[in-house]
Amino acid sequence: MSELTVGTTLGSFGAGFLDGPVLCEWAQRIEQIGFDTLWYRDHLLWHSPVLEPFTMLGALAASTHRIQLGTGVLLLPLRHPVHVAKAVSTLDRIAGGRTILGVGLGGEFSPEFTAVNVPTKERGERANESLAALKTLWGESPSTFNGRFFSFIDVTMEPRPVQLPHPPIWVGGRSDAALRRAGRFGDAWFGYFEDPEGYARKLSVARSHVVEPGSGSDFGAGLVLYFCIDRTADAARAQAIAYLSAEYQQPFDRIADRYCALGTAQQCAGKIQEFIDAGVQHFNVVPACAPSAAMAQLDEIHSILKH
Repeated sequence: MSELTVGTTLGSFGAGFLDGPVLCEWAQRIEQIGFDTLWYRDHLLWHSPVLEPFTMLGALAASTHRIQLGTGVLLLPLRHPVHVAKAVSTLDRIAGGRTILGVGLGGEFSPEFTAVNVPTKERGERANESLAALKTLWGESPSTFNGRFFSFIDVTMEPRPVQLPHPPIWVGGRSDAALRRAGRFGDAWFGYFEDPEGYARKLSVARSHVVEPGSGSDFGAGLVLYFCIDRTADAARAQAIAYLSAEYQQPFDRIADRYCALGTAQQCAGKIQEFIDAGVQHFNVVPACAPSAAMAQLDEIHSILKH
């Protein structure tokens, strides 16, 4: 995974809710611009309305032809791995082998964990167990798994994904446990809200946990990067703070500059280069602006990243 690739996220809620037909139209335009990957976020419950990711990604698969489609990221502790294995296999079949499984823990919105009776303190262990179970389901037939949270005997998961043994698994998170999880179970680490220095350090830690000797160099490096391009840094910063504060229901005044690419096209390009120097190989760029400006922002940032 050495060539720089670029994706973007649909279903980011800070700019307001967009319904399915609009998102399918956006997906077509994003593919035409030349993006490599289209991600869709996941929350069972949230501060604002959220569409279910596999249903939405299935619609996006039917609306596009080339672009990769990924969960960015699926909150794995909230679901049984047998359900996830079936959904991912189905999506990969519908999309003709274009699926990426991005996973994370969540936990910043406790009501969704309470609603499905999953204690937030168990989410890390559940995620680790789910990842092991998923690889078992896709790797053995019939498959048997006996864990603390999930168990099954002589299960045959058919049809298999187009991509064998399974679609790429990208693991998100910022903690030391998340970095270990990414190295042990993932094909890539998916960072978010990182500065370049922290990103480089954490990527090195994740790669140190890769299980197969000598395969650390093949371990991918992704980053979710919120951005806003405007005539001045102050104007871009104001848009991004309003967007992120609405999305996460907390103030971003003090941290937007640290974690986002903000300002003129030249200023954003400089911040992106810092992350490339830190090891980023895939940017999931999210425009922190009103929906009416999103496509123009994506067109401009894609030009910066690809040229």
